[in-house]
Amino acid sequence: MIKVSENAKKRIAALMQEDGFDAMQDFVRVGVKSGGCSGLSYDLKFDHSKAEDDRLFEDNDIKIVVDKKSVLYLAGTILEYSGGLNGKGFVFNNPNAQRTCGCGESFSL
Repeated sequence: MIKVSENAKKRIAALMQEDGFDAMQDFVRVGVKSGGCSGLSYDLKFDHSKAEDDRLFEDNDIKIVVDKKSVLYLAGTILEYSGGLNGKGFVFNNPNAQRTCGCGESFSL
């Protein structure tokens, strides 16, 4: 469903620890919401709990929770992390997106 690159895995684990989460037990919650310059935007946060309608995926030792509504938008997405001077941070490589904005934080289908 959602793949996590090695760079994203390292950054997620570090950020989770900084924020008091445990990468072995807690989740990365990924979703899609209305907004952004292309119509839809990505939502990424850490969470301790999973709702009944959530789908749980695991890739590269990272547990990912996606709400039922967002699953269709995110199928096949690769979560990557780009650091450095020109790095953007977390990047969603979403094969379902037909158009993305310049910042890469929003998309449309």
